[in-house]
Amino acid sequence: MNTLTPFTVNPIGFVASPFKEKFGIPRQPKLCPVSSLLWLHGDANNIDCIRDIELNSHIWVLFQFHQNSQQGWHPLVRPPRLDGNKKTGVFATRSPFRPNQIGMSAAKLLDVGVTDKKVWLEVEGLDLLDGTPIVDIKPYIPYADVIPEATSEFAPSAQETQLNIRFSNAAHIVIEELKTLIPNLKIVIEQVLKQDPRPAYKKGKPDDKIYGIRLYDLNIRWSIDADECHVLTIEHVL
Repeated sequence: MNTLTPFTVNPIGFVASPFKEKFGIPRQPKLCPVSSLLWLHGDANNIDCIRDIELNSHIWVLFQFHQNSQQGWHPLVRPPRLDGNKKTGVFATRSPFRPNQIGMSAAKLLDVGVTDKKVWLEVEGLDLLDGTPIVDIKPYIPYADVIPEATSEFAPSAQETQLNIRFSNAAHIVIEELKTLIPNLKIVIEQVLKQDPRPAYKKGKPDDKIYGIRLYDLNIRWSIDADECHVLTIEHVL
């Protein structure tokens, strides 16, 4: 019988993301076109570490679900894809509640640079919370990573959502005021809310609750009426 020796994984950096809380983060990468920065630190904060990385259009980002460690894990989980009504094996899902809290997402590489001697990578499509520790970065290699014949009966395609997004006049005014600082704010809000981030048991039922989501330094307040999502207000977080 093999003896498994524990080992320590040291973060190589962290994510600077517009997602300031777990609620509302898309459940898979690429579902929302937001850009994030990966800031490298420690020994990894070395421009040589990313030499030639721009020769790749996409990268794999390995990270830690750092806000789930205190909750532990279980062999069976209730994934949102099954509306939280059925348990399935943790290794058959992408649940964040895993033995080692390790996740992996593919992202589009937009730019690389150095600011105040700190190395960063700008990426698009990550579904990660602001401050998420990064444990590794690898190039996405199309001929090896793309498997055209791959299938998944569990999640054969992206879930279709029926929510139409409506913005109040007050919300439109704030979006217009912020278009220079956050030019794609309206698109980001639409993509996040179209996924219907509410708990699975809420979907398809009457709901008079007003919800809030933190994006950038903004609090987005919204409600659901039938198949429409109404963006009520957009306010700066103090």
